[in-house]
Amino acid sequence: MRRGAVTAALLLLMTGCATGPSLETRGEVTGSPGDSRHLVVGSAGFTESDLLAQMYALLLNQAGYTTSLITVANRELYEPALESGQIDVVPEYAATFADWLNAKVNGPDAPTVGSPDLDATMKALRRLATPRGLTVLAPGRAVDQNAFAVSAPYAAKHHLKTLSDLGASGLKVRLAAGDECVRRPYCAPGLRKVYGIDITAVDPKGVGTTQAKQAVQSGQDQMVLTTTTDATLAEFDLVLLADDRHLQNADYVVPVVNRSRAGGPGPAEALGRLNEVLTTADLAAMNQQVDSWRRLPQDVARTYLEDKGLLK
Repeated sequence: MRRGAVTAALLLLMTGCATGPSLETRGEVTGSPGDSRHLVVGSAGFTESDLLAQMYALLLNQAGYTTSLITVANRELYEPALESGQIDVVPEYAATFADWLNAKVNGPDAPTVGSPDLDATMKALRRLATPRGLTVLAPGRAVDQNAFAVSAPYAAKHHLKTLSDLGASGLKVRLAAGDECVRRPYCAPGLRKVYGIDITAVDPKGVGTTQAKQAVQSGQDQMVLTTTTDATLAEFDLVLLADDRHLQNADYVVPVVNRSRAGGPGPAEALGRLNEVLTTADLAAMNQQVDSWRRLPQDVARTYLEDKGLLK
C-alpha cells in the first residue's frame, strides 16, 4: 500500500464518527436506511478494485451524489470503517466476503458459508452483514474467482477445454500456485476429489504471478492457479480450463454499503445499472488496459461507462 493510502486509512479510522450499530444493538436492524448526499467509496488497492471503485463513484456522481475515493488495501481496516460509516460503499466478492465475515463472527475455524451456489452464498452473506449495519446490494454478472490455466499448445495436444477433460486424460500435473493450495479445498485437494486430476506437486510460485505463468509457458509446470479476470494470460500463451463441475465459490462482484448512510434506494439504483452490463470478460479487458497498457483506472472506468451508455 502507498504511504498516502496508509496515512489516509489511519486518519479515517481514528477521526471518523461511528454511525454503525453499537454492541448493544448489534444483531438487530435499527433505523431507516440512510441517504447521505456525500459518499466515500473505498478501494482495496488492486487494479480491479480501483476500477470498480471509480465506476461506482462516477455512477453515484451522475445520480446526484458527491463522492470521494479512498484506498485501504486491507480488509481488516476497511470493513470496520464500512461498518462505522467512515467508508460508505466498497466493491466486494460475495463468497470471499461471506467467509471473511463468518470467520470474524464465529472464529477462524468456523465452517465456510461461501459456496458455488450464488443464492445460498448471498443469503449467508446478508445474514452476516445485516446485523453489522451493512447492506449487500444485488450482485452483477461479473465474477472473479479462482481459475486454472494451461498452455495453449498443451491444451491443443491433449484436447483440453475443461478441468474434467484434464482429469479424464490421466496426465500428471505439476501446479504452479500459492503455498496454501496444498490444503485449500478449492485448490489441489478439490482438483483431485472433484475432477480426479493427478496433481503430483504444487510449485509455490504464487497465484497468477509472472513466475508462475512462465513456469507453465516453459513446460516446467503444467497448470497455474489464476483468476477468471486475469488480463495477461494471452501474453504467456495460456488458456483457462472451464470449471465445469463448479468447484469454485460464487465470487460475484457485489457492492456493500453502510446502511445508515447509503442504504436507501438511490445508491442501489445507481450501482445496479452497472450490474446490467458488466461481465467477467469486461473486467478482464479493463484490467489489461491498466496493467499492460498502463492506462489510468479512472480513464478506463469512464471510457467503459460512456461506451455502455451509462454516462452522459
